[in-house]
Amino acid sequence: MDIELIKSRLRQFSEERDWEQFHSPKNLTMALSVEVAELVEILQWSNSGGLDEIKDPEIKLKMEKEIADIFNYLLKLVDVLDIDLEKAALNKIDENEQKYPIEKFKGSSRKYNK
Repeated sequence: MDIELIKSRLRQFSEERDWEQFHSPKNLTMALSVEVAELVEILQWSNSGGLDEIKDPEIKLKMEKEIADIFNYLLKLVDVLDIDLEKAALNKIDENEQKYPIEKFKGSSRKYNK
């Protein structure tokens, strides 16, 4: 996946429409939250945790589109904040490895401070 290509396309899309003026960190975060809520809405009343729903091609396509919106808004936010997403993600994995050592948390869903 070429993150820089996607960021560039998103930047161009926004610039051509003069939407950069609306893309503050607050607005992008709020838009990201709305898109996550739209994904949650698809699964809201699922009794299977979403496992049955993803077998339906129409529902799966709706989820795919919401996930793409989430990803695109996240990349816009990362771009505006000038964050190295790869570095931040890898650093967070390293941090979580320290908080959740295998010998204490394997097979457990409890939080590190519990």
